[in-house]
Amino acid sequence: MRKNLWWIVGVFLLLSVVIISWKPASAIKSNLLNNKTTKAFTPKELFAQYVADIYNTANLQQSGMDLSVFQKAFTGYMNLKLTNKLRSVNYLTVVDFTKSSRTKRMWIIDLMNKSLVLNTWVAHGQGSGDDMANRFSNNNESHQSSLGFYLTDDVYFGKHGRSLRLDGLEAGVNSAARARGIVIHAADYVCQNTINQIGRLGRSFGCPAVSPELSNQIIDTIKGGSLLYINGNDNHYISKLLDETVPSGILTSDTTSLASKMAKL
Repeated sequence: MRKNLWWIVGVFLLLSVVIISWKPASAIKSNLLNNKTTKAFTPKELFAQYVADIYNTANLQQSGMDLSVFQKAFTGYMNLKLTNKLRSVNYLTVVDFTKSSRTKRMWIIDLMNKSLVLNTWVAHGQGSGDDMANRFSNNNESHQSSLGFYLTDDVYFGKHGRSLRLDGLEAGVNSAARARGIVIHAADYVCQNTINQIGRLGRSFGCPAVSPELSNQIIDTIKGGSLLYINGNDNHYISKLLDETVPSGILTSDTTSLASKMAKL
């Protein structure tokens, strides 16, 4: 009898615990909604997401471009676009002189369609180094390449044939480009045969020289006020155009499409 009594008491206590702790499904759902944390992205995080989206959609990693280099180039592009300094906004050209001349280190990106138009070789100045460019100058007769942001201008015929003038946008860095005659032009030494023969590309007097087979395509695609960015290893190079504050500041963490916002600028 006593054993049955203890069994009844135990069942009663168990039922009491279950009843006390039980909550309706609606109450559980309400608690989950109230306690859910929503990640609010900062403008810089949103900007980085947009940059990464273009980078991934255009398959730039597969072509050998570093994301950090593309982010620098795109930051400058946005800073110049926001101040109406670009006459042509569809294309962004990037040259990365941190890479060997044996690699295809020039890229032309169609930003509107998020696609890679061209990836090819480009020469650096003979005063900048042999296979790797590690010295840069804005001085005439240095035969060195200059870093930073350039605007493409008009096409002309000179000693290298059909060429594209460049205007350097950064004082003391590349502002002497026009006076130095720094242009995009064709050069026979920019090809696989030269790499096979001497282990690197040939070198220019400071111009970003390209393959004769592709020079007309390159010139016709980027002429008329589009942006060219040349990246390199130089601790002295500092640019206000690499400041992400303004480009990031146009973004918020609402549901508006980032692509739509960028396209309206």
